[in-house]
Amino acid sequence: MVARFDYFVVFAEMRTGSNLLESNINSFDSLNCHGEAFNPHFIGYPNKTEILGITQAMREGDPARLIDAIKSDTDGIGGFRFFHDHDPRALDLALTDPRCAKIILTRNPAESYVSWKIAQETGQWKLTNVKRRRDARATFDAAEFDSHMHNLQDFQLLLLNTLQRTGQTAFYIAYEDLNDLGVINGLAKFLGTEEALEELDSNLKIQNPQALEDKVANFDEMTTALAGLDRFNLTRTPNFEPRRGAAVPSHIVALEAPLCYMPIRSGPEREVEDWLAALDGVAPEGLHTKMNQKLLRQWMRQHPGHRCFTVLRHPIARAHAAFCHRILNRGPDCLTEIRRTLRNFHKLPIPGPGPDETYDRRAHYTAFVAFLEFLKANLRGQTSVRVDANWASQSAVLQGMAQFTLPDLILREDEMMLSLGALAKQVGYPGAPPIPDTAPDTPFTLADIYDDQIEALGSDIYQRDYIMFGFDRWA
Repeated sequence: MVARFDYFVVFAEMRTGSNLLESNINSFDSLNCHGEAFNPHFIGYPNKTEILGITQAMREGDPARLIDAIKSDTDGIGGFRFFHDHDPRALDLALTDPRCAKIILTRNPAESYVSWKIAQETGQWKLTNVKRRRDARATFDAAEFDSHMHNLQDFQLLLLNTLQRTGQTAFYIAYEDLNDLGVINGLAKFLGTEEALEELDSNLKIQNPQALEDKVANFDEMTTALAGLDRFNLTRTPNFEPRRGAAVPSHIVALEAPLCYMPIRSGPEREVEDWLAALDGVAPEGLHTKMNQKLLRQWMRQHPGHRCFTVLRHPIARAHAAFCHRILNRGPDCLTEIRRTLRNFHKLPIPGPGPDETYDRRAHYTAFVAFLEFLKANLRGQTSVRVDANWASQSAVLQGMAQFTLPDLILREDEMMLSLGALAKQVGYPGAPPIPDTAPDTPFTLADIYDDQIEALGSDIYQRDYIMFGFDRWA
């Protein structure tokens, strides 16, 4: 039978029992764990200088070389332990490799934090003889624990998401499982060995078996601090939007000025584009558009000091612009297929040919409210219609942009006049042209129909944008 894996990695953290797990793994003749192979401060163990002939200097120059050596070890299947702060280059290699077995070791974060604090106090990181155990009590620090928690959660989410995206699975093992012979033998089966242990390694001892209240000097303070944690993420704003790409071809680069505009659809795109063209005295057609990532990177290298910027629009104003320009009015910018689906399936009360003299302000109000109701379902993943860039949340759009580069300036539409002029001065254009007036939405503006119901709907739909960017009522 062909082996499933060429090597393995134990994803763990300090004080999660990784030394004990490694000791049990190494009790199998056909398994060999090489310690913290990619710890940036040593290789394998603090007193070692090499692993399988690969020195720390050789590993630093090429981490793949050490992985190849572990894979090629003829004594059995080899592996190593990996913590969140180890060499990220090795993480990229191992985590996406389906021939690498993933073992994920977890422990109650409060327990691991207290154990870490005690080890810092005593200087004792392993215990093999109970008579030599050093005793101390930890002092809980709320800010330090919060940082500890975030590091653990971020790393676990990275592991989970990457495994999902690459169609892999992992062997999960908890700290409490480390003394379970059946679980350890099950791990060996997962790795592809037919060996089974009759007993576990007994050299390493649990260092601090007491209850937490006996190990923490300020336990009452710790209890109060942890009681304030939102364990079930009750205050999280739900977000079911699909992840967005960087949309680099939509970026607009000035002809000469070192400025790159990263537009958010249904924002003041035309006004900013006209202003950018006027900086160099050209028509908008003279701007650099539809660039790919390679071309935009070349432009960035050739223009040191360049600035990338984007402009936010109030979510309700942006939704109204999207409705008028992309759905209601027939024309070259209309999303025809989506418009048809909204009319025929979602029963939005919009006229088939487009607004005419019978389409009054009340009809527009009714149609826009219906569109907002559709957006509420659409952004929550409850419709088959795609979440179009014209009404995706601006926070999701910015997260997509960040996959290529972040804008180093995020403006708001109502601040454009001052902010763009100041930006132009910073890149050597003191006499920046005025910003063209924004063309009003037709056949009615948002001001014609805005009321508390529209505000309530909009703030509910775009709650993340309201929170992240501090938006208040539109009017």
